[in-house]
Amino acid sequence: MKNLVQKINPMTVLIAILAFLVGWQLGHADLAVKWSNYKPSLTIENQEPPQNINVDFQLFWKVWDLVSREYIDKQALDPQKLFYGAISGMVSAIGDPYTFFLPPDVQKTSKEELNGAFEGVGIQLGFNKDKRLIVIAPLEGTPAKRAGIKPADLIIKIGDQDTIQMSLADAVKLIRGPKGTTVKLTILSEEDGESREVALTRETILVKSVEVSFKQTSSSKLVALIKLSRFGERTTAEWNEAIADVLSRNTQAVILDLRNNPGGLLDGAVFIASEFLDNGVVVLQENNQGERVSASVNRNGKLTKIPMVVIINKGSASASEIVAGSLQDRKRARLVGEKSFGKGTIQAPEELEGGAGVHITIAKWLTPNGRWVNDTQGLEPDILVEAPKNETEVVTEDQPDPQLDKAMELLE
Repeated sequence: MKNLVQKINPMTVLIAILAFLVGWQLGHADLAVKWSNYKPSLTIENQEPPQNINVDFQLFWKVWDLVSREYIDKQALDPQKLFYGAISGMVSAIGDPYTFFLPPDVQKTSKEELNGAFEGVGIQLGFNKDKRLIVIAPLEGTPAKRAGIKPADLIIKIGDQDTIQMSLADAVKLIRGPKGTTVKLTILSEEDGESREVALTRETILVKSVEVSFKQTSSSKLVALIKLSRFGERTTAEWNEAIADVLSRNTQAVILDLRNNPGGLLDGAVFIASEFLDNGVVVLQENNQGERVSASVNRNGKLTKIPMVVIINKGSASASEIVAGSLQDRKRARLVGEKSFGKGTIQAPEELEGGAGVHITIAKWLTPNGRWVNDTQGLEPDILVEAPKNETEVVTEDQPDPQLDKAMELLE
């Protein structure tokens, strides 16, 4: 694993907060699973078996045989589920919530979300420093947003199941479902410390990752407000369309709104940052040997000279933190808002035989100045502006937005 970071294709690297779940480009693994008499026979092609592993697998097979022979409900003994469960337990034993195994059904839905369409309630999920399931951000215009669910809310229960030690994959499987069906969540609010139950009706969630609008300052300066909600497979095309609109007008400044952006693909973060930087490092990657490689500006940006401000909040995570951190370190833009989430690791995905998948944390990422933004160490804004604490249950466009107001003020 010495040169793992260098070998990973940027298109296959995820730095998302797992936005319910955020998907990935397909990887490849020579792994074929076969079954015979309730015992999986694992065939590994073109790979050397693990070396120096002192584990007696007879205990595993003894438990397998005992359960298969003695368990009262034989219909509940699905060999495939038992096998996937064993793999999931092995991976989760590492203790990293962002390294996990995905059965085929969850793998399929995770890829759908990155592609911009899925059926669910529109909640972006992650873990806090205590490894509790947490809302990173609700998506605009979704059942979760309309119900007043907010960033940093804890999800205590999904239906009747407690979420303590629940994996992201299991949480997604429980929350997602066919359009028109209902899921009940028990939410603990950070603001009032009280839990409440919310019944959400699932919908088809269509997510556009880039939206642009235009505002005027008090001195009639035209400002482009670019809202970037994720780094998905369609983000590049949507971004280029938005920038063409910005350039077609007499735009004099830009506000890049990264609030509630949970992240996505690493190359997407480098692409966006390259729009605003002439050259130089965007992000550093550090592998488990402490070796660092850099990802630098990789194209000629069209907005490298225009004045700009970036807005972040506690729902800004991962790839969005890379963009904001690079612009802050390079003195290209000031950050306005609240401290970001703090997710400073990179996951490499692999698709396995049979449609299953696995995420493995393979590196840290650091800002150009070498800052590791992780856990409680989120990006600190240059100008702290907290969001209003008296938000109504249904968020509307006419609500006060002091963070945006401060960004506009700075561009006067």
